[in-house]
Amino acid sequence: MIFNKNIFFAFFSILSINIFGQYFPKNGDQKLYQKAEKFADSLYQQLSLDEKIGQLYIVALYNNRGEEEIQKIRNLVENEKIGGLILMQDDAEKHINLLNEFQGKSRVKMMIGIDGEWGLFQRFPAAHKFPWAMTLGAIQDNSLIYEMTSKIAEDCKRMGIYWDFAPVVDVNTNPSNPIIGNRSFGSDINNVIAKGLAYAQGLQDHGVLASMKHFPGHGDTNTDSHLDLPVVSHNLERLNSVELAPFKALLDKKIGGVMVAHLYVPTLEKKKGIPASVSYEIITNLLKNTYQYKGLIITDALNMNAIAKKFSPGEIDLRAFKAGNDIMLFSQDVPNGKALIKSAFEKGEISENRLAESVKKILKTKFLLGLQDLKPINPENINADLNNASHAEISEKLYANAITLLKDEKNLLPLICSKTYYYVPLEEAPFQNFVENLNLGTTINVISKEEISQIPENSTVIVGFHKDNSTAYKPYKISQNSKDILAELSKKHNVILDVFGSPYALKDIDIASISTVLVSYENNDLSLKASAKALLGKTKISGKLPVIVNDNLKAGTGIEK
Repeated sequence: MIFNKNIFFAFFSILSINIFGQYFPKNGDQKLYQKAEKFADSLYQQLSLDEKIGQLYIVALYNNRGEEEIQKIRNLVENEKIGGLILMQDDAEKHINLLNEFQGKSRVKMMIGIDGEWGLFQRFPAAHKFPWAMTLGAIQDNSLIYEMTSKIAEDCKRMGIYWDFAPVVDVNTNPSNPIIGNRSFGSDINNVIAKGLAYAQGLQDHGVLASMKHFPGHGDTNTDSHLDLPVVSHNLERLNSVELAPFKALLDKKIGGVMVAHLYVPTLEKKKGIPASVSYEIITNLLKNTYQYKGLIITDALNMNAIAKKFSPGEIDLRAFKAGNDIMLFSQDVPNGKALIKSAFEKGEISENRLAESVKKILKTKFLLGLQDLKPINPENINADLNNASHAEISEKLYANAITLLKDEKNLLPLICSKTYYYVPLEEAPFQNFVENLNLGTTINVISKEEISQIPENSTVIVGFHKDNSTAYKPYKISQNSKDILAELSKKHNVILDVFGSPYALKDIDIASISTVLVSYENNDLSLKASAKALLGKTKISGKLPVIVNDNLKAGTGIEK
């Protein structure tokens, strides 16, 4: 047999890329992949079995739970050689100091991750809050989502974070979903795919790994997996066309990670009550073998009751790894989990190839992200760097482009500068910024609920539904009292209704007698300002409903003005 080592090397390179190639830096090339491969192979051989298994873990770092909690993490870093941390609450400067310490003690630099779906604000209150995914779902120009996540990537790297566990690509078909809601781009599959791709590319083109979640689809659930195990009971045809569709469309787009949900999907997993996150059928057979996904596969947090109530700490880790996950997130007992994985390896239940597959994938990704050259982070001015005028400029643009005009039958928009309008704020959240900005272009009289009888008949009345959306999980329902006031006003006046909250707020509201209806999606200073500008005609209205609200308000509904 004639052996041509050049042909063999070329074949091996292609094979290696096929096996380990998923995330690829924007300016990377074939040589970078080969360097990453060489780095991963070499380092893997140098690591002890204990260190290799340690790479499979990302644990939570809180800095608001006292020194004892921090010491526990310090012990895991030093003694268990864990592969990464997910940053939780809440002081950014303190986190940076801890990361500098911990990375300095790590032979293999740790992968630092965060749940940053709407930016670092999700974990750090001093950071800037970008719009919810539901708001982004209304935007028609996806380059704006890319611009937003490019900025989030900049913020992440400023903090030493290289993996943002986002975007959520669950298709939100259930208005009562207690855990997804505003975190989803909506109910239109193609829109979810397009937004998810733009979101991921904005991160990855700027050096931060993305992670699609929550595979195989968390959109149609009515149970919070933090509390118990949700069941998605659809047949295969429905799963393929809805829940799985965004993942299937995006798995070959070089998105570096997939997070697996704690869901029971009986169509995909025949063993009763087995969550997807520990299902060999769903992770290995479907995601890895059928879909040929080559990126990093990480569990959802293993301390969530959907799975923590079913299996003991440590046992969950072993089940998760055997099922095909590369990384266990939020393990409740790393030493025990590592010991069980090591024992299974020594017994031959886990092969060398299986361990090498995950560990080398992790090491290669770390190399491609540049972690081998990581330098200490400067904590000075961190809060100002994470929340400044450049952030606000992007967010206001996003809110402006999301505003959705559902109807304007009497052409009440834009508002007339010489006219006097009456404003009735309803529900529980602040509204003053909206009024202040409206008053820059016209005259607004604020009327309380008790004063509405004083409004002259046939006036134009603006009604605001100001919903508290300080978290993504706040309820969207409108009180009966507000509905009654809206109905009464619509009998005597021309009404402009502006919803500063989820479009689902309109689910059981009859808007037939209301001339003009807008959805502004969120209630904060920037969304209030953007909505006021839109009503005054200073910015174009172009948003479309991202979800099916009811039989009359379908996804894609929206008038440009």
